[in-house]
Amino acid sequence: MSEFNDIINQNKPTLVDFFATWCGPCRMQAPILEDVKSRVGDKANILKIDVDKNQELAAKYRVQSIPTLILFKNGTPVWHSVGVQQAGVLENVISENL
Repeated sequence: MSEFNDIINQNKPTLVDFFATWCGPCRMQAPILEDVKSRVGDKANILKIDVDKNQELAAKYRVQSIPTLILFKNGTPVWHSVGVQQAGVLENVISENL
């Protein structure tokens, strides 16, 4: 948990994907996130949090449906979305928060 907090508290935007291994849409989101990571490089962090293994963290951010994507900057959620998001949308959201 402290490592998670250290990462999201950076000035660099951090996109967190709350997912589960059994979730079909979550599996669809995974390659999209890999594409986004290759496009934004070191400008942003991208984390995947398994809600089954991190129930306390999912509860803290009120994750009720998956995939849930939350963009943090300086520890504050600045964008939130539920469901699969396309790479262009995610790249734009990250760029707006650099």
